[in-house]
Amino acid sequence: MYTFYNVFKCLPLIELSIKWNARPSQPYGQQHLNEPLLDHREGQLFLTEAFKVILEEVLCKGTDVNEKVCEWREPEELATLLDLELREYGEQQHQLLQRVRDVAKYSVKTNHPRFFNQLFAGVDYHALTGRFLTEALNTSQYTYEVAPVFVLMEDEVLSKLRSLVGWAQGDGIFCPGGTMSNMYAMNLARYRAFPEVKLKGQWALPRLAVFTSQESHYSVMKAAAFQGIGTENVFKVNVDDRGCMITDDLSEKIELAKSQGAVPFLVHATSGTTVQGAFDPLEPIADICDRQGLWMHVDCNYVTMFVIRADSVTWNPHKMMLTGLQCSAILLKDTTDLLKRCHSADATYLFQQDKFYDMSLDTGDKSIQCGRKVDCLKLWLMWKAVGSQGLEERVDRAFAHTRYLVEKMMKREGFQLIGKPEFVNVCFWFIPPSLRGKENSPDYQDRLSKVAPVIKERMIKQGTMMVGYQPLGGRVNFFRMIVISPQLSYQDMTFFLDEIERLGNNL
Repeated sequence: MYTFYNVFKCLPLIELSIKWNARPSQPYGQQHLNEPLLDHREGQLFLTEAFKVILEEVLCKGTDVNEKVCEWREPEELATLLDLELREYGEQQHQLLQRVRDVAKYSVKTNHPRFFNQLFAGVDYHALTGRFLTEALNTSQYTYEVAPVFVLMEDEVLSKLRSLVGWAQGDGIFCPGGTMSNMYAMNLARYRAFPEVKLKGQWALPRLAVFTSQESHYSVMKAAAFQGIGTENVFKVNVDDRGCMITDDLSEKIELAKSQGAVPFLVHATSGTTVQGAFDPLEPIADICDRQGLWMHVDCNYVTMFVIRADSVTWNPHKMMLTGLQCSAILLKDTTDLLKRCHSADATYLFQQDKFYDMSLDTGDKSIQCGRKVDCLKLWLMWKAVGSQGLEERVDRAFAHTRYLVEKMMKREGFQLIGKPEFVNVCFWFIPPSLRGKENSPDYQDRLSKVAPVIKERMIKQGTMMVGYQPLGGRVNFFRMIVISPQLSYQDMTFFLDEIERLGNNL
């Protein structure tokens, strides 16, 4: 089972392991200054043993359908079990290994086939290897000097992602999550419209207006607040029953903003909304943006043919592409170095102009960060392993399982779909027997709103699966089932339906 760890066989660890658990860690500050502070042999042995725990608890048990998704404990009990207190002196290595085991045991197993709670799930072992390698190499993405492999790799991965959007040229950068990618888009759109903002700040700007659907990601509001645009200047466009932006209302909201003295500059569209998985009509939105001279950004969970007309795209490979958290990119159609012009600060200690290599390889000044994690390696290694066809197969499989689940759900009493899914989000109410046929009762909606929270509590405490719920607009709490993991089978879909019934039939 642990042949992976034979990679460490070159290290003389056997004699060390005999003594390892017998001696306490030496207090920091008491080592002789002429000796290294860290013992590499001891550290590598600990890493070897910790990897065994990770393999067993996270990657074996954590992906086993017969194991729990979550070993639930109440907060007070969990804090005691984990012994979270940080003390003056370090613990012995065998105690630290127990800490590793406890962290793994009591954490939610997002790799579990029955983790349906988020838009990320499952595990790809090549991507995971990339994540381990990234952490071990511990470098920053900002210059070719310290990250030569990853600067070239990021450029290649971004180029490939842009080609899937339909752009032969462009720009982009990996960001710490989709929220930050969306913030980049808003900042770039504002800079293109009013480049003087970088020097003079908000004093140089009129009142600005952003447009997005009622069901877009909440990061649009965060970005408006963070960048000083103001949440009151985000105009929420009405959506239809499926959650798709109504373009007639978009046009009306743009004229409304103008009548109030605001200057429209950005339309934030969504290709696969967070809750319902709805797709805004990108083609007519692009027509409106062209006529009005507005930046069009698409927050993209799934690429459609009309994304090509956008100015920028947020794409999160940590979702459907299963690279693991976090892996998000902002992709730009722009070829004028707008990303760097908007964000550069020309730090001379990093971006010296007399370096011995091509300075265009130092991409760090495109970012609002200084230190930036390497997020391209896990995607690159996974893509190398399975190819574009393998990634496409995963997406097709997710859609196939979604269709199967919906077909079975429609044949079962007590399951009421919010609407036919466009994506891998299946939104539904479970109507327990006590509420069936009582839709006209005055307290029906109130009672129905309590069903999902109780079922969610039961499933988590029993550890059988995990699925999210939420209200939306005028709809009371309903379940949002995400069908995304490549580990899923038709049997898991059937189990899901059976388990919802088991947990909720007596409500």
